[in-house]
Amino acid sequence: MKSRYLCLLVASMLVFAGCGHKQPQAKVPQPPELPQPAAPSNTAETPTKPPPETPAVQSTKAELEKFASAPALLTEVGIASWYGPPYHNRRGSNGEIYDMNAMTAAHRTLPLNSVVRVTNLKTGHAAVVRITDRGPFIGERILDLSLAAAKAIDLWSAGTGWVKMELLESPVPVDRGGRWAVQIGAFNDASSAAKLKRDILSRYHPTKVLEFAGPTGEWVRVRVENDDRELAEEISRSCTTPEGGVFLVRLD
Repeated sequence: MKSRYLCLLVASMLVFAGCGHKQPQAKVPQPPELPQPAAPSNTAETPTKPPPETPAVQSTKAELEKFASAPALLTEVGIASWYGPPYHNRRGSNGEIYDMNAMTAAHRTLPLNSVVRVTNLKTGHAAVVRITDRGPFIGERILDLSLAAAKAIDLWSAGTGWVKMELLESPVPVDRGGRWAVQIGAFNDASSAAKLKRDILSRYHPTKVLEFAGPTGEWVRVRVENDDRELAEEISRSCTTPEGGVFLVRLD
């Protein structure tokens, strides 16, 4: 009986060994197709046309041609500089928003909206600009050019340079009239400006004195009665400050 049982057990083992049973396999999804790379652009290899001249340069050439034979009403030689930030997009003295990319300049005493020709004495390059602002308020400089104007006469990289400024057109007479003031500063702190304001009021009463903050510090502006230029010049000569400078300014 035992031998029969053993024979049946061996036979069953042989049957299972030869039945060819396959183990189940997990189905693995195919990897996603990679996107085809875009065709390389040949933009960099294609030569581009030179950019057109900016409106400021075109305006300069047109103004130079217009005023080519115009006689100079007034000529001044001195140091010019240029200004951009932090004055860019701020309101200028003539009421316009200052754009450092336009052909404009700042002068202390020429009537606003006057037209001047500025020549770089080192390079001979010239540009025609419109006076829209007041300045410069540093040392003995006579003119503050916009960034575009400074580039037009090769003054941008140097920062300052000797120029000849010729007045070509003025909306009002230059030698008479005008609204005059004395501008003093810039002070490092408001207390210094306030002290100077009190001193001026005590010496030149009644005189309108305005204390205000500008991009470069605290300023004091002195308005004289009846826009008397001689009195404004007297104040500008008599005032001294340990910091900043004293400048005669025409407001119109």
